[in-house]
Formats: sequence, C-alpha cells, structure tokens
Amino acid sequence: MQEDYEKALSEKIAKKGAKIGVIGLGYVGLPLAVEFAKSGFAVLGFDIDKEKVSKLNDGISYIPDIETADVQKLSKKNLLSATNDFSKLKEQDVIFICVPTPFTKAKAPDISYIISASEQIKANIRKGQLIILQSTTYPGTTEEVVLPMLKETGLKEEEEFLLAFSPERIDPGNKTYTIKNTPKVVGGLSEKSTRLSASLFSYITPNVFQVSSPKAAELCKLLENTFRSVNIALVNELALLCNRMGINVWEVIEAASTKPFGFMPFWPGPGVGGHCIPVDPYYLSWKAREYDFSTKFIELAAETNLLMPRYVVSIITDSLNKQKKTVNGSKILLLGVAFKKDIDDPRNSPSEAIIEMLIDSGADFSYNDPYISSVAVKGRVFESTPLTKESLSSSDCVVIAVDHSAYDIKKIVEHSQLIVDTRGVTRKIISKKVVLL
Repeated sequence: MQEDYEKALSEKIAKKGAKIGVIGLGYVGLPLAVEFAKSGFAVLGFDIDKEKVSKLNDGISYIPDIETADVQKLSKKNLLSATNDFSKLKEQDVIFICVPTPFTKAKAPDISYIISASEQIKANIRKGQLIILQSTTYPGTTEEVVLPMLKETGLKEEEEFLLAFSPERIDPGNKTYTIKNTPKVVGGLSEKSTRLSASLFSYITPNVFQVSSPKAAELCKLLENTFRSVNIALVNELALLCNRMGINVWEVIEAASTKPFGFMPFWPGPGVGGHCIPVDPYYLSWKAREYDFSTKFIELAAETNLLMPRYVVSIITDSLNKQKKTVNGSKILLLGVAFKKDIDDPRNSPSEAIIEMLIDSGADFSYNDPYISSVAVKGRVFESTPLTKESLSSSDCVVIAVDHSAYDIKKIVEHSQLIVDTRGVTRKIISKKVVLL
C-alpha cells in the first residue's frame, strides 16, 4: 500500500512539527527562515558562505531588515540555526530554494545556483519531502530543470516527493510590506503540492493565492517586475523629452498623480538596480525566443533603463561645462551606491556604471554611502568618504544617486557648489546650483 506522504506532512505542518530547510540565506532566504521560525517551526538554513552560517549560529543578523535580537531569540529557542553541511537536507520535511539567479554578460539566464541547489537536494532527498523553488526564474524552470534532476533518484513526483514554485516578494528596506503582510502565490506540479504549500504559507501570511501550475507562478513574478521595468522606462524616456522641452518632469508626474483613477506614479532615476528589475525582463525575453516570439516592447524598456547612467553623466558634463569646468580633473562626489534607498545592497546599481564612466573621463571621484563602506570598480577599491561640510564644499559637483533617508538634503544643497539630483529630492528647493534629472 502506497504511503500517503501528503497526509503525513500535512499533519506535521498542522502541529508545527515539520522541519524546514532553506537553501540560500540572503535577502530572500533569511527573512523567510526567520518568519517560519517566529511561527514556531524549526528552521535550518543552508549556505556555502561560512561567514553567514557562523554569524547566524552566533545570533547575529547581517541583513538590515532582520533584527539581531530576533535572531538571538530564535536561536536560543532552537528554532533557527544554519549549516554548510548539505547532507542534513535529508532531515528536513520542507526544503526551500532561495538562491540568486543573475544573468550573464550576454543577458542570458544564469540558473547555475538553482542547479547546484537541486544537485544537493538530489543527493540527499528522501520520501515525503516538499521542495519549493522561490528563486526568480523563467517559466518552465521548475518542471524542465529541477523536476528531471529529482526524478533521476527514482522517486516518483507528487507521490514520493512534492514540488512547487512560489515567487519571492521581498522588497529590501520596505518597512510597510514584509513577508507577514504580503500575499503569497504558489503553483505546484499538482493540486497536492499546491494545496500543501499553501497550507504551509498560511502560517506566515494570511493571504495565499493558488495558481494552476509552476509556470503560471514563475511568470507571475516576471510580470510583476517587468511591469515596473516598463513603467520606469516610460518616465525615464519622458524625462529625456522634458529636458529638451524645458519642462520639469517631476512637476508633471506630481500633477498627474492627483488623478484618483487610471494613473499610477512612477519616477525617473539614474537607472534600475537590484536583483529583480534589471534582470527579470531578460529572463522573460530569453524564454520567449524558444517560442519564436520577440518581446520587443519589454526589451526596449530594459534598454531605455540601461541608457540612464550615461544620460546622468551627460548632465554632469553639461553642468560642469556651464561653469567652465571639465569632468577631467573635477572633484565629483557621488551620494549613494546602493541600488535603492536605505539598504546596503549594491547589486546591479546604476551608480556602478556612472562611476565607471566618470573614472574613464578622468574625474577625481569619491563617494559616500552610509550603508556601504567600500566598492570595487574597474579594479580599484573606493572607501566611503565622510559626508561633511568640507567634503561637499570642496567638490566641483555632488551627484545625488540614491535618496537615502540619512541625507540632510537642505545641508547638502547649502554646502555644495553644484548638485546633479537624479532622484528629485531637491525639486522643492529653489537654487541655481541644483540641476534636476
């Protein structure tokens, strides 16, 4: 008689006796692990980074969104721990895959981390486990990449193991929407895995939306971020047009935002960054080619956003020229190298491209970021410069690349000779030395 593994695991989940393993303890994996641990589940995190493992086992958080006090409390209760011993995966009842999915230089998907995690699961899988992929990826990854690897063990899917996809919805630095109050979407290989995954997620968030397949759930995530990419590209292109027309784009968007229906405000900037918006449209367009379909609209939006760092540098150049200065030899202080405000993550930040072009142009470059102490660009390591009256006044141009809350904008304007503002934070300040994107 075939054992009913779904029923057995469902009962374990209901009693909070299910052991949960999380592969990848970064911005996605750690918050997920902490939230399940807070709900009373025993969670074991897996990561190849020994420093992360060591810090978590010492009760220390390395992610700003997670309080060290919470990690310490959960560690003392034996609800949260970490390891780099992947053989312990066989002890887990549920395994989440929360690893990075970057792209290559040719803008093709790099799912090597998913494959590596799946290899570890394959080597340690046992009957009755539920595997949930959370890493953002192209539609078909769960069924075309992960499933075949697990089937090589001889275990039968949806009978001896269950498999589903649930897109992560982590927004680093967002204090309003967290895992706890952000709805989850999940799609399994069958109703079994979908139902069981939804039941598990219900312990950390009250709203779980079930879709018909992993592909639908995978595409849901790409749609969410492609939507943002396209709309950001729209206002970025509008910003370029407004510059030529002599119209304040910030004023226009602010005015349009007063319409209570049919409009959602997006704001221009120096480009897009992070682990999602610059990457996800390329995952979708890459997969579309398999179906002889060209996602021209999506690719054009991504290209438009990629052009913004160069446009920022052109504004810096023009602004200095008006003061009879050149970029070559000018002291330029860049404020912010994170990909968004109030976080310590520089992945795919548009600031990196801006820095590269400024260095190539011969600028005497420095930066400040209260969250990131050093950055490596073009083989050089730069340390964050203290933001002082002297560092501002001695710079030929101060560039606001990230609008960190810690920045006192009025003082920055007061003490700077020239400001190029890419985030619109000075738009209410009337000053001849301020140049808006």
